[in-house]
Amino acid sequence: MTTAMARVPDSLRGQIVTPGDRRYAQLRSTYTTSASPAAVLLPKTTAQVVDALRYAREQRLPIAVRSGGHGFSGASSNNGGVVIDLSMLNRVQVLDERAGLVRIEAGARWANVAKALAPYGLVVSSGDYGGVGVGGLATGGGVGWLVRAHGLTIDRVRAVEVVLADGTLVRADAAHEPELFWLVRGAGAGAGIVVAFEIEAAEQRNVGVAQLVVEAHPDGRTIREWTSYLAQAPRELSAAAVVYAEGRSVLMSITAVVAAESLRRARPAVEPLLAIGKVLEHRTDLLPYPTLVPTAHLHPNVGQQRGTTTNGLFTGLDDASARAVTRAVTGPGRAVVQLRSLGGAVNDVAPDATAYSHRHQNTMVVASVFPPQGAGALDAAWRAVGARADGAYVNFESRPDPAAFARIYPGETGARVRRLWKRYDPDGVFRSALLTGQPNRSGQSTRAGQPARSGQPNRAGQSARSGQPHRRRR
Repeated sequence: MTTAMARVPDSLRGQIVTPGDRRYAQLRSTYTTSASPAAVLLPKTTAQVVDALRYAREQRLPIAVRSGGHGFSGASSNNGGVVIDLSMLNRVQVLDERAGLVRIEAGARWANVAKALAPYGLVVSSGDYGGVGVGGLATGGGVGWLVRAHGLTIDRVRAVEVVLADGTLVRADAAHEPELFWLVRGAGAGAGIVVAFEIEAAEQRNVGVAQLVVEAHPDGRTIREWTSYLAQAPRELSAAAVVYAEGRSVLMSITAVVAAESLRRARPAVEPLLAIGKVLEHRTDLLPYPTLVPTAHLHPNVGQQRGTTTNGLFTGLDDASARAVTRAVTGPGRAVVQLRSLGGAVNDVAPDATAYSHRHQNTMVVASVFPPQGAGALDAAWRAVGARADGAYVNFESRPDPAAFARIYPGETGARVRRLWKRYDPDGVFRSALLTGQPNRSGQSTRAGQPARSGQPNRAGQSARSGQPHRRRR
């Protein structure tokens, strides 16, 4: 059904894409979900974002905001509504090279950020896929390849520029609009449209990258030993492990990244991982950081990767939890599971300092299934694991609803998030399905999240996906 659109403002002439426009096919959908919005707006400046929001509100249609379009829930597009696509706001600027302070617009992709900062010897830990947009990741958390060394992406944010629901542009930092600044670091999707971030980058040029494939013991001991080592490993080491069934075997495809400028420093941190199970493949390289989030990841999103994903956070995995993870992989649901290391610099931050309050856990477990399997298969595979979880992460949940909200924003954190979402968006323009269980997407299903492909970088250090679970190529 075609929706009649009002006359677009002069400031956005030529920057509205509707069905029939040759650009529409590459702008209508997200990575996980095929969608059919009535219009996609492409503002190039902050002033045009304000105009786009006002225009979208005047249409009285659902509004979606998109930076990169990789979110599991598919909420960055809709059916019959308006999408405000920030991809033209993609500038990366070094404000203070000595202090490492950079300004990054929300529509930039992390591959471009890494490329722009490399000549300065600076990095921002930011997921593990170059095609992901800055805005979605940097308002939800940001679990990247350097997370234990440099913290979550939100932990390095020093200021934000936000267009609120009423069109007001606000700069927020620790001294000005501190409540808004608190909110956008972990729960930004319900606050407004964050158009730019000032981030304190870290000094780093090269990283040690170890790639291993390990045969995991069916009783879960290999998984438990992986998590035990990562919890007390040098914080320069961050790692992800994709756990999957291969015939009757359970394999772990591990990518370990060490924030070190030499293999001599990197190898000792990785060596204990070689003892957790039978090693089938192993190599360690010293690589420039941008090879982990390369520009080869920059592709249009056309709903090409469907699936259903959920996650849980753990202080540690005991024997029962590790066995439950193994059964999730080998049972009838045949989920693909990813383990992500936390702790280190993440846990240096006070639990009430940001809207991401999970500052004592050391491991994230992410589970996904793919068509033809659906939500029922994931729920069956995840039940025993999820019962032992202590919290969840918003960016790895494909079915946002109030139950997920309670896991992601527990206790007083959740109460504060609710209050502030209401304060900054009283009309519910950006109201999250986490509150209602219903997407603000004109009936589009919320069950659209998925993992990606193989969790193992290639020999050039290329990772397969953005801080998300990975689907192994068969």
